[in-house]
Amino acid sequence: MSQTQMKMTRKITFSSGHRYWFNHVSEVENRLLFGEWGSPFSHGHNYVLDVEVAGTVTPENGMIVNIKDVDAVLKKQLLPQFANRSMNDEIEYFKTHAPCVENILHYLWKEINRIGLPQECSLTHLKLEETPLFYGEYDGMKTTLTRIYEFAASHRLDSPHLSPEENIAIYSKCNNIAGHGHNYLLEVTISGTPDPKTGFICSFGDLDSAVHEHVVDRYDHKNLDVDVPEFQGVITTSENVAQEIFKRLKDTIPGTLQRIRLHETARNIFEVTS
Repeated sequence: MSQTQMKMTRKITFSSGHRYWFNHVSEVENRLLFGEWGSPFSHGHNYVLDVEVAGTVTPENGMIVNIKDVDAVLKKQLLPQFANRSMNDEIEYFKTHAPCVENILHYLWKEINRIGLPQECSLTHLKLEETPLFYGEYDGMKTTLTRIYEFAASHRLDSPHLSPEENIAIYSKCNNIAGHGHNYLLEVTISGTPDPKTGFICSFGDLDSAVHEHVVDRYDHKNLDVDVPEFQGVITTSENVAQEIFKRLKDTIPGTLQRIRLHETARNIFEVTS
């Protein structure tokens, strides 16, 4: 059997405290740097870290790398720096770098490579979830941040180009004349240049305001077919809704829009990328 290139992701979790506040600058400067998130008191998160590695499948054991060897790096050497620790106070790097997701990802990438993974594999991608509604990703080159939003809306799938019989055949119960609804989840992924002082790609407040103005507040508890002008005469499939959302956000949010994912249901997810 020929050797096969493959990727593997190992998921680990840890709890850490941090604060957006530098001890080496004044209160006034901290307030200017971090705005509403600035506080001299720490708060904590239950982080979820996905570590993706790549390698060649070894015919003798059928693996690209032994997970136990990866855990020896991640759990025994990396996690002790973070688990149940205050990043600002117990990790030297975060005494002068804000412990935002962007900076944490960069630090993790450097630390994993410094410690060294087993030689059979290489680090290819990190994903760090700070909350269930916010995560960042890093591949050694590009950093992205993803915020997750929710809105509830109704619609009916019905094409004016098809006969009633054809509409029912294609859309089935989604063609119900009374319509139906979904609790949509919207992932908005951006990239950008981190601020040299804070490490932030953008202000969450600015991002949230833009997404709510142009999508969430506009669509929430609306009948997409009736109440939303841009869907007049458009079949409100999730494909079309996702494309419209991407178009509306592309030039209106801070940072560079990389991707949106629209979760119509837990099993139906639609993605548009730049």
